[in-house]
Amino acid sequence: MSERLVFGLGRSGLGVLAYLRRKGLPADFHDDRPKPEEAAQAEAWGFAAARELSGYREVVAAPGVPIDHPALERLRAEGAEVIGEAELAYRLSPTPLVGITGTAGKGTATVATEHFLKALGFKAVAGGNLDPPLLDVVDGAEVAVAELSSFQLERVVRFRPRVAVLLNLGIDHLDRHGSLEAYHAAKLNLLRNLTPEDALVYNAADERVVAGIRGCVARRVPFWPQATPRQTNLLAARLAARAYAELAGKAVDEGALEQAQATAPQLEGRFEAFARKGGVTFIDDSIATRFDAVKAALLAAPTPVAWILGGVDKGAPVADLREAVRGRVRVILAVGQDGPRMAECFADLAEVVPVLEAEGRSALRRAVEEGLARLETGSVLLAPLGTSFDQFKDYKHRSKVFRQVALELGAVPVGGG
Repeated sequence: MSERLVFGLGRSGLGVLAYLRRKGLPADFHDDRPKPEEAAQAEAWGFAAARELSGYREVVAAPGVPIDHPALERLRAEGAEVIGEAELAYRLSPTPLVGITGTAGKGTATVATEHFLKALGFKAVAGGNLDPPLLDVVDGAEVAVAELSSFQLERVVRFRPRVAVLLNLGIDHLDRHGSLEAYHAAKLNLLRNLTPEDALVYNAADERVVAGIRGCVARRVPFWPQATPRQTNLLAARLAARAYAELAGKAVDEGALEQAQATAPQLEGRFEAFARKGGVTFIDDSIATRFDAVKAALLAAPTPVAWILGGVDKGAPVADLREAVRGRVRVILAVGQDGPRMAECFADLAEVVPVLEAEGRSALRRAVEEGLARLETGSVLLAPLGTSFDQFKDYKHRSKVFRQVALELGAVPVGGG
């Protein structure tokens, strides 16, 4: 029996085991509902399934395992330390880290920070909550840029990035954390071990952020929101890259940063008008499962809006979107497991069309057909608020299918003939 247990397989757990294998470190593994092929892979690497969940000193838990899982509570009571992937990377790799979190924009800011660091001559690699997992890339980088979710940050202990980036604190994952305060506390764990030798890039216009960083002793680098969320995220990323270069004692080439800004990568599924049919614009914001992101999308989309809402409810205060819906949304296309229930509170403000097809492609195709039948101008907006896992592999898969069915139904890509 090893003193280390990897709790939960899947993408994260197998990534942890692969990393430990490369390091030559032993571990047992456990999953409440193991997939045979994943357990077989773990065993092929030389790891053994735990015979009993007791006697371990360190437990590396996958992000999807609830913090209050009864087995984890028992292990803690025995004296085990429960950590996650980010903490393990910090402990076992010498590579310095830039850690990025926020309710919205962290994926864009992460890949942009990698992009800006490369422009300054660093061998930078991004990973973490987005692909690839942090442990897959951290040892091969000069500096690793980690996108960190609240699920990952609730399990950090000594984790200390050289540069921390806090983009915003909104409403999300209330189904997981139980309260807004607990969710924000998890996010703020990013800052808990910063020293005066580190840097904190933060949103100076977000009152929750400003309140949350009180007492943080890191060198502060504020930024203020720009005209669009993307420009704001690029600014935060550029400041993070500059701050890291300064900490590393490297001259900052502002010309290189300016050139890099013009070629910064765009992630799929972020508020993007990708096609049109007649006077109707199709907007893909598949990643918008956070309250603040969905509200921003509803306010930004050309009116009248056919809003595709649904998936798996994360516990967001859906009714608080009523003012964003009022006078802007003509029809709500309620898809997925929880869409029809989530849409009920808007029935007096817009037409609600339950889309009951269980298969994801069929559901989105029907939603687009219903939206087009009701619009001559305006936009069909996919900003679902719910997660995608009831009908799709992930938000990227949902994005891809939405784009495909729009084009199949006669939409023309923006810029196309």
